[in-house]
Amino acid sequence: MSNQKVIEQLKDDPLMPLRHTAEHVLHTAMRELYPDIKLVMGPPIEDGFYFDFDLEQRISQEDFPKIEEKMKEIVDAKLPIIIKEVKYSEAKKLFEDNPYKSENLESIKDRKEKITICLMGNEKNPRDTDLCMGHHAKNTSDVKSFKLLSVAGAYYKGDEHNKMLQRIYGTAFDSQEKLDKYLANLEEAKERDHRKLGKELDLFVFTDLIGKGLPLLTPKGAVIRRELEKFIVDEETKRGYLHVKTPDLAKVDLYEKSGHYPYYKESMYPIMESEDERLILRPMTCPHHFELYASRPRSYRELPMRIAELAHQYRYEKSGELTGLVRVRMFTLADAHIICTPQQAEAEINGVLDLIEFISTTFGLVSGQDYRYRLSKGDRQDEKKYYKDDKAWDFAEEVLRNTLIKRHAPYYEADGEAAFYGPKIDIQMKNVLGKEETAFTVQYDFVMPKRFELSYIDKDGQQKETIVIHRSSIGCIERVMAFLIEHYKGSFPVWLAPVQAEIITISDTHLDYAYELKNKFLVKGLRVEVNDRGDSMGAKIRDAQLQKVPYMFVVGDKEAKNNTLSLRLRTGEQYQDLKLDEVLEKITDIYLTRSLKLW
Repeated sequence: MSNQKVIEQLKDDPLMPLRHTAEHVLHTAMRELYPDIKLVMGPPIEDGFYFDFDLEQRISQEDFPKIEEKMKEIVDAKLPIIIKEVKYSEAKKLFEDNPYKSENLESIKDRKEKITICLMGNEKNPRDTDLCMGHHAKNTSDVKSFKLLSVAGAYYKGDEHNKMLQRIYGTAFDSQEKLDKYLANLEEAKERDHRKLGKELDLFVFTDLIGKGLPLLTPKGAVIRRELEKFIVDEETKRGYLHVKTPDLAKVDLYEKSGHYPYYKESMYPIMESEDERLILRPMTCPHHFELYASRPRSYRELPMRIAELAHQYRYEKSGELTGLVRVRMFTLADAHIICTPQQAEAEINGVLDLIEFISTTFGLVSGQDYRYRLSKGDRQDEKKYYKDDKAWDFAEEVLRNTLIKRHAPYYEADGEAAFYGPKIDIQMKNVLGKEETAFTVQYDFVMPKRFELSYIDKDGQQKETIVIHRSSIGCIERVMAFLIEHYKGSFPVWLAPVQAEIITISDTHLDYAYELKNKFLVKGLRVEVNDRGDSMGAKIRDAQLQKVPYMFVVGDKEAKNNTLSLRLRTGEQYQDLKLDEVLEKITDIYLTRSLKLW
């Protein structure tokens, strides 16, 4: 995405001009500290700014104090920011020693857009000059509260075939108080990082031999996944969904027919030639479900038909974009396609939102606080990206909008965010930094029924065309695992905890009683371990707390003699002389009801 498009997206953010100016201050400081540097580009972004540069010397965070000191000097100099229009020839001469700027100029010289430059300081003898469209603070002195955050590698233009550049990330706020709060949240985010906690809690691993973006779930991680999958399949089945199983690959013809292939082929895996067929790993499931529906004639009595699947999907994400479980190359989507009439659409969308809100409440998430809705609309002028049918777009958008309004749901509208086949409702979930990310979607589709001839026979014997509602109830399983690890900070509710209880013996003489207890827990379907290592009781308790086990049962002579339990919760509370049957009943109820309470 170009800098100008980024700036356009952030135009309503009051901090954008400040952060844009901070980025210019950064690259001016870098040029003055490192004369051999070649400046590339750097836009403001949602929570700060970044700057790409080409420099033989490797920059690390140890260099940040020196760079920040130089930035402060530039800020204190109170340099005015001037935007000036120049001819192409003048701009070419100004940046003739910078191959990146020259290439950028070459790409726009035949366009009608004006060439503008940004000057920092005196116009006749500026301290810095750069290609830029504007949207800055008036003076460098406005950039008072800033901080450099990290440095990373970044391919030029995001293409892994291009040269690897260096990228510095930073942020800026209009007060030190806001900056301090943001930095505190960053530290909290580091503590909650699912990659860090995943390693500490032994939930998943990656290996080079298997490949990037292909996580291996350990026994503990697999428990969380199974619980999530069981939860969603059971709940969807209660709500009339028909769970199916379809192949992980298909002929390329399927995706050419759906129209997905032109849009997704860059992120799809290579075609496999097999005898007279061209096969490809699927990047989405919808065409498979359409073929299931179209396998025989359908009656209006069968509608709405809710076809669901926990489906493996494959997308070749660039290596630089892979992030733990959040962005992987093979993922499992809790996918479904509701095939219905246009008149049934609003009720079905309501049903989907009911399901999503039930799931969110089960996780302890609050509508309007932890998440909100986005009505994602198409750009009617972009006929290459969006199917041309204004009447259908109007009807679909109105159905989605009315549904949200009638539910009194917190939502906003966004142009150009729709799928190519229709508008959608995106559930925007907040992470620990308050940044919104799309977790689930509900999409209205009036295109695929035409391409796959999805029809039904109405009560008068006439053949009618359906519409399709695409939806994901819990999103990508891997991504929701990452979200929940960070949301709970590894302290999962009892139903998701990989180990729900640990039995800790005071000495080896109590092991027989410990294993007797374990068997009684297992009969109830609870996940329990006995810590029979030769460590002290205190060391065993610390280990269980580090693993964030909900319940620790300490057994010694008294417990073995009286057939009782002493309980220590991971939150520190302790209970003595508990009856086994009452403990099992209480924990089992908390587990099976997926309660958020601990005791």
